[in-house]
Amino acid sequence: NESTTLGREGSDFTAAIVANVLDASGLTIWKDVEGVMNADPRQFPEAQYISELSFEEVIEMAYYGAQVIHPKTIKPLQNKRIPLYVKCFLDTSLPGTAITGKKVKQLPPVIVLKKDQVLMHLHSQDFSFVGEKPLGDLYTIFNETRFRPNLIQTGAINVQLCVDNRSEKLDQLAAKAAAMFDVQIEKGLTLLTIRHYTNELLQKMTDGKQIVLQQQTTETVQVLYHE
Repeated sequence: NESTTLGREGSDFTAAIVANVLDASGLTIWKDVEGVMNADPRQFPEAQYISELSFEEVIEMAYYGAQVIHPKTIKPLQNKRIPLYVKCFLDTSLPGTAITGKKVKQLPPVIVLKKDQVLMHLHSQDFSFVGEKPLGDLYTIFNETRFRPNLIQTGAINVQLCVDNRSEKLDQLAAKAAAMFDVQIEKGLTLLTIRHYTNELLQKMTDGKQIVLQQQTTETVQVLYHE
């Protein structure tokens, strides 16, 4: 038998598993913050706490890089619809954040800012379309290197990937991708993600920035830029 650890936020995950097994009426996790915040208060002093969130929203926030509850902690609770409460041990009188299966309307914009990003430009070597096979091979490389892109955009003959600047994994990814694509790397970028954005906020946060790449849906916008 081999021993292993549960990884990042393993204690939260353990608590969620126990709550699931016991069919608990709720789980409270104590943190050093008021609750789940809509932005990192170290980057945005005006960040506000969110009183109520859905399981789905927390998973979305974590996917884009927000420092919230890890999705693996959410799953055992979501399976049995056990509410999760995130509260502050520095001031136990604060209400904290309730995370449940209920969809919450009118959430504030959730802002995630990731600096020191790298944009990998992958261009088809023979000008053939980037179809299912090369994209499938590319995702296999992600799994092999355990390196997940923060943003991916595909065109007819090219793919652009935004990833964290982690030199060893970046070199591995570039070397493997070079077997299928011509690879160029652009460093020194910042990735801004806003969920539940407004056009006014987006304009304010990107004003004066040299935008390299942008993806936008009705709920989420991601902008990669030079300062």
